[in-house]
Amino acid sequence: MLNSSNIPEVDVRLIPPPHRHPTIFGVLTALAPGGAMHVTSDHDPRPLHYQIETRYPDEFGWLYLEQGPEVWRVQITRADSSGCDCCCGH
Repeated sequence: MLNSSNIPEVDVRLIPPPHRHPTIFGVLTALAPGGAMHVTSDHDPRPLHYQIETRYPDEFGWLYLEQGPEVWRVQITRADSSGCDCCCGH
């Protein structure tokens, strides 16, 4: 179970546009299995969702917490580790 006080928050409204996605991906890739982060934006961050799915298929979950019209918030959660890094299908 996630404790919301331990979830990193990235408010992209406060970050210059060229630094937004690099900042988000820096936090995202540092998440432990089962960890989550929140992203707040002034628009639907659907392009970010597409970029995450393209780079890391099935590795992160996406949940809208708020859906506009002025504020959009999403929770991005790293999938739990299966405990097996092999290709055995388990």
